[in-house]
Amino acid sequence: MLPIGDERTPRRVFPFMTYLLIIINAIFFYLELNRGDAFIERWAFVPGRFSADPVGEFSTVFTAMFMHGGWLHILSNMLYLWIFGDNVEDRFGSFKYLIFYLLSGIAATFAQYIFAPSSSVPLVGASGAIAGVLAAYVIMFPRSPVRVLMGLWVIRVRALFVIGGWFLIQLLNGYALLGSAVDSGGVAYMAHVGGFIAGLLLTFIFK
Repeated sequence: MLPIGDERTPRRVFPFMTYLLIIINAIFFYLELNRGDAFIERWAFVPGRFSADPVGEFSTVFTAMFMHGGWLHILSNMLYLWIFGDNVEDRFGSFKYLIFYLLSGIAATFAQYIFAPSSSVPLVGASGAIAGVLAAYVIMFPRSPVRVLMGLWVIRVRALFVIGGWFLIQLLNGYALLGSAVDSGGVAYMAHVGGFIAGLLLTFIFK
């Protein structure tokens, strides 16, 4: 079930921050493709390296959330941000939306970090920050119709079920892989869970 759009049009502000975030993610991905492993190793968040030097590695908490592990990773993340981010930005305002996004991303990184603080596997991706955006969307617009692709058909499903189902999958997979997700180099499910929970809590402040 792949979301391809929603039917809630922002009413107050042009979502330039959402588009700017998409552009920044694209720029970082371009640099990854052109500068290779050296760029990834320098700017990705590596739990073990952070544990050894948290001050020197603190900048990677931010840079890692704009990096991605491949084309599918960045395209799926940017699709979700494009669909759901504009409405959250419209409700929060652009500046508060940016702070919300970054805080959700930070929370996601450390949610994954606490389960494997000595891991040497780089942690990259905007998924945790976007999980926070999804949480805000489902709190504020639970009945909003979301167009999802089911095989060859496009159907409309309420955001509560689309996003709620997504979160349940992350939670179950995170529990199943607890203790091995980071070291195996797989999907950082606990980062998704952490970003989503942070987004739920922050929504009641930022909205």
